Amino acid sequence: MTYKCAVVDVPFGGAMAGVRIDPRKYSEHELEKITRHFTVEMAKKGFIGPGIDVLAPDVSTGEREMSWIADTYTHTLGYRDINAQACVTGKPISQGGIHGRHSATGRGVLHGIENYITNTDYMDCIGLSPGFPSKTFVLQGFGKVGLHTMKYLHEYGARCICVGETDGAIYNPRGIDPKELEDYEQGHGTIVGFPKAEPYDGSILEVPCDILIPAAIEKQLTRENAPRVQAKIIAEAANGPTTPAAHEILLQRNILVIPDVYVNAGGVTVSFFEWLKNLNHVSYGRLSFKYERESSYHLLQSVQHSLEQWFGKARGEIPIVPSPEFQARVTGASEKDIVYSGLAYTMEQSAKQIMTMAARYNLGLDQRTAAYLCALEKVFTVYNEAGFTY
Repeated sequence: MTYKCAVVDVPFGGAMAGVRIDPRKYSEHELEKITRHFTVEMAKKGFIGPGIDVLAPDVSTGEREMSWIADTYTHTLGYRDINAQACVTGKPISQGGIHGRHSATGRGVLHGIENYITNTDYMDCIGLSPGFPSKTFVLQGFGKVGLHTMKYLHEYGARCICVGETDGAIYNPRGIDPKELEDYEQGHGTIVGFPKAEPYDGSILEVPCDILIPAAIEKQLTRENAPRVQAKIIAEAANGPTTPAAHEILLQRNILVIPDVYVNAGGVTVSFFEWLKNLNHVSYGRLSFKYERESSYHLLQSVQHSLEQWFGKARGEIPIVPSPEFQARVTGASEKDIVYSGLAYTMEQSAKQIMTMAARYNLGLDQRTAAYLCALEKVFTVYNEAGFTY
């Protein structure tokens, strides 16, 4: 986590923690008791707090569990801390959450792929034309990250041809609609049996496609199956889906691997935005929304007045009609707009840093090494300039 945060310039560090249970075997009441007890034990040991360690959702957790954690900390060890809500991110909006956090990791995956697939140099290296339109992709894992990744890539013109889950996979070379699949999964509890696709019995990691997105668990691409992967790009939406041995094989096969330490950092980036919102105690855009909207209208009026003065008002008024895109911006940016803009900028800048590092050390397609070099350089700089006196 320290290196992932360093890659996207987020001042968090820390590690991963959790409770080793199967949540499907417990009632909601039992899960709440477990989560609250876990929070108390973490707090007693000094492992949680807005200025100590900030928790965030991961596998089998979401807004509900984060709300329990925030409530428990706020009413126990954090009851005197005005910033207590900032002890955890990924909360519901009513509990201090932020718009856009739910889909943040998936949207980060989109921007991570976008920064590479629109780069002609990298696309020339792997023999792929730039841009999303007409590209096919395969998705392993239809959880929160996988679903939103599929939606965003579909919006940008890519076509999902195969989706796999723990209980089965489906395949349709003409494409699978993400909304239709989401509705089916919510109604049936599984993607298996989706009427607009065929069952797929083989390994979905080996399906021919342009982009392969492992969005499930770790160690999915191994020494054994890496030689059979037929994708041009692998975007690691999951944490650690590629083993070191598989990584070397994929490099030798001229496959571009966009590493997890960068491409799935959208979640922690927006968690950072939520943390800042909690510390500031005001939502993004609240102080400037009306001012910016009125400034835009004044700008349009100023342009109209200048044109009328120049051409003479005798010819009548010269209406200034904004385009639909500009009109949408004139109405002002919502909190979600600001969050999405900040995430896109963060992913863009981080990609540039990784590509620059790869070029500096002549790493070619080895973006994982380049990303870790970026992170290590930043961490070293902090320690070096801070000193080691204490």
